Amino acid sequence: MMLSDHFSTDEFRCSCGCGFGTELDDVSPALLGGLEALRLALGTPIYINSGCRCAAHNHVIGGVRNSQHLRGCAADVRIDVRTPKQVAAVALIVPCFMDGGIGTYRTFVHLDTRGHKARWEG
Repeated sequence: MMLSDHFSTDEFRCSCGCGFGTELDDVSPALLGGLEALRLALGTPIYINSGCRCAAHNHVIGGVRNSQHLRGCAADVRIDVRTPKQVAAVALIVPCFMDGGIGTYRTFVHLDTRGHKARWEG
């Protein structure tokens, strides 16, 4: 099921198979809007490595206890033609990410809509 013009529930569903991320209201509209704006700014597809996570799956993979993924407010993304640092730099101009979390890792960027600025490198 499509959540927005370019993102579907298949991309956001929890990897453990529990079903979290398969309903329209599981993923934050602000996150979807931010990802659409980022895709437009970059002019290239965005791939979701990790979207929604249930508490059990988040624990198994070593996610933080209060992860934004648990709320459907975060996505770990990659873009094949940009480095994570390049993606993070463009995410800084997207309002919901400007006022949210941007974490830069070696192979992906974590983006979330937590409502206050947070920046880190992992």
